[in-house]
Amino acid sequence: MSLEIEAKFWLPDLEAFRARLLSAGGQVVAPRLLERNERFDTPDGRLRRSGEVLRLRRDQRRTLTYKRALASPETRSETELEVDDLEAARNLLLGLGYVPIFIYEKYREVLALDDSQVMLDELPFGTFVEIEGPSLESIGRVAARLGLDWTQRIARSYLSIFEALRQRLSLAAPNATFAELQPAPHVTPRDLGLPSPTT
Repeated sequence: MSLEIEAKFWLPDLEAFRARLLSAGGQVVAPRLLERNERFDTPDGRLRRSGEVLRLRRDQRRTLTYKRALASPETRSETELEVDDLEAARNLLLGLGYVPIFIYEKYREVLALDDSQVMLDELPFGTFVEIEGPSLESIGRVAARLGLDWTQRIARSYLSIFEALRQRLSLAAPNATFAELQPAPHVTPRDLGLPSPTT
């Protein structure tokens, strides 16, 4: 089990932010790649209600991840293992009584800056940056260096963000995949509960 500390921000212009990150000394550690994520829960939604995440992910690897919320929205315990057969892992979860609740895709590029990793995420409903580091103080310093307003961070999962957007924008798609969300919705800061753009 490890400790995951990260903060999420919405970005209206990912390319401009990427250029700023590179100018600040950011180094690419993982190239842009499509991820496919599937969230699972108990039929009564117990995991989500208690701030837990059970997820299968496929990118350059195949992983099964369990996360549990801790003291703050930015801090969670995380247990992750690599699986050889994603379908077998999925069948295992189904056999144990878990049910799929959400599928989402994103393109992610990972860069390193100082002692943190900066993830550039492109989802079908918007572009975001996640900064993961050894402490909230460290993440805050990196965010400030990159011109991000700490008060504008989003303390919600992509599932929670998408559900709010589905209701606000009357989206019919049950999942956030690039095939299902066509055309891509136009998302504003107000839709995300933000008073103004973050960059």
